[in-house]
Amino acid sequence: MASSYTFRNVARMEWIKLRTLRSVRWTLLLALAGMIGIGIAAGFNTRNPRGDVTNNILVGGAFGSVLFAVLGVLVMTSEYSSGTIRATLAAIPRRPLVLAAKAAVWGTTALVAGELVTFAGFLAGAAFVHGGVPRPALSQPDVLRAVVLSGVYLCLVGLIGLALGVIVRRGAAAITALVALVFVAPLAGLAATPAGQYLPELIYANALGATKPVQGFTLSPWAGLAIIGAYVVVLLSVGGWLLTRRDA
Repeated sequence: MASSYTFRNVARMEWIKLRTLRSVRWTLLLALAGMIGIGIAAGFNTRNPRGDVTNNILVGGAFGSVLFAVLGVLVMTSEYSSGTIRATLAAIPRRPLVLAAKAAVWGTTALVAGELVTFAGFLAGAAFVHGGVPRPALSQPDVLRAVVLSGVYLCLVGLIGLALGVIVRRGAAAITALVALVFVAPLAGLAATPAGQYLPELIYANALGATKPVQGFTLSPWAGLAIIGAYVVVLLSVGGWLLTRRDA
């Protein structure tokens, strides 16, 4: 009976679906390789001993966020493109349960993977910092916080991608909306406006992945994290509402 499905049952099914997507493995490996390479290049080219060395090394998070966000879209829209969403919703009519399980499974996977690639990129980059520049270490509280929150950001932006996938349902259109919201808006003049402080990618660059205050940016790392979390909650809520009101 469909009513006999519990969250645990649905989450297990979603985990089977997720781990069988080849795009997940290859994209996460690309994120790992890319963030290590960018971290090394950034660490080697950091010359200012008074700058935010940690923030420089973590610049690869911008590359990682693109991959995690797009992968979040594909995790959702791949079911629509293949038509398997119909079978899923027929077996489990409680649609909010399906979305909650999918978000939990993808979110947990993205969090673990995000922390892995972020720590790997940071440690690789820190190893190549020149002797004249203070080498950041995870034993420093601000550095550890910046690295951990950078990994959390990759998880959250991945969930934003998943939510947009639910709302839009079509992969190309959802990715376009995602790129416009997360990556283009900061480059379209909004960065210089008060609204710029509330854009996810700028929050990441100026608060989550920073150890020193950025001039003109007033949000604390924790306030910035809360705002991005609010993006996720609102978009998933809209996606869940739409999921219950339209055909698969």
